[in-house]
Amino acid sequence: MILSTTNTIETQPVKNYLGIVTGETIIGANIFKDFFAGIRDIVGGRSGSYEKVLREAKDTALKEMQEQAKRLGANAVIGVDLDYETVGPNGGMLMVTASGTAVKI
Repeated sequence: MILSTTNTIETQPVKNYLGIVTGETIIGANIFKDFFAGIRDIVGGRSGSYEKVLREAKDTALKEMQEQAKRLGANAVIGVDLDYETVGPNGGMLMVTASGTAVKI
């Protein structure tokens, strides 16, 4: 399955537009990651634990979107957009959504 943030795929004309597809995931950040990330914010540096969680959430949302596209008979998703938001009390959870247009090329 081809995923593209552009609305076309060079040299691959779209034969059929099959519809909008989405994938969502919400992941809670645990208290220990929050604590150590807070320390890193004070002393500087990257938060490897948060980066890992962020990548996992993105990968899960993209996988869900691809599975929905496959069920529609698509072999590509164009116009892919990723959005990241914090939700829940005190922003304690991370939501990642992926959306795009399922197409047959």
